[in-house]
Amino acid sequence: LAARQLAVHAWSYVPGFDHQLQAREAWQALRACRSALNQRLGKDLVPVRVGHSLGCKLHLLAPDGGRNSLAMAALSFNNFTAERSIPLLGTLAPSLGVVTEFSPGPEETLRLIERYYLQPNNLVIRFGTDQLDQSQDLMQALNRRSGDQSQFVAMKGDHLTPASAGLRQGLLGDWADDPSRARVIGNLIESISNLGLGLERQR
Repeated sequence: LAARQLAVHAWSYVPGFDHQLQAREAWQALRACRSALNQRLGKDLVPVRVGHSLGCKLHLLAPDGGRNSLAMAALSFNNFTAERSIPLLGTLAPSLGVVTEFSPGPEETLRLIERYYLQPNNLVIRFGTDQLDQSQDLMQALNRRSGDQSQFVAMKGDHLTPASAGLRQGLLGDWADDPSRARVIGNLIESISNLGLGLERQR
């Protein structure tokens, strides 16, 4: 994306149980970055939000409901319970006396998306052999909202296909990915950039 002259702001985090808190922290970081970039360039750039797995959930739970963005690209949406996401947790949690579920939980997350997430333009992407993907659940929640324009795209690959693609190529060169995976990454980049550019032209 950066090679296409798009400004990229990536937020790093350690996954925790309070996803509502992390969503607020991610949104605050995005807002601060956008403000600094706009001041530096002297114009208002409207972002396309991109999330992978838990990152999708954090964008969907952002306090602004997805406003002030052109769209969101949701890759490999994951909304499983804590015990499903961390199998060992179900065994250890009772003896350790720790919280055993994410906040909000899976059902509450979908309810919050349907009620409070306001962005109509979403590109939901599923990779074919991804065993952790719950994009269909997300699409159903999005489609139940008035005025929804979300689109669904299926691509080849698995849950880790989009992860660290640029880092791998930066460290290992062109042979970091086999040709088929490289094509999928290329299609993914094309889809995300076209999503943003298409909506930008309509403004």
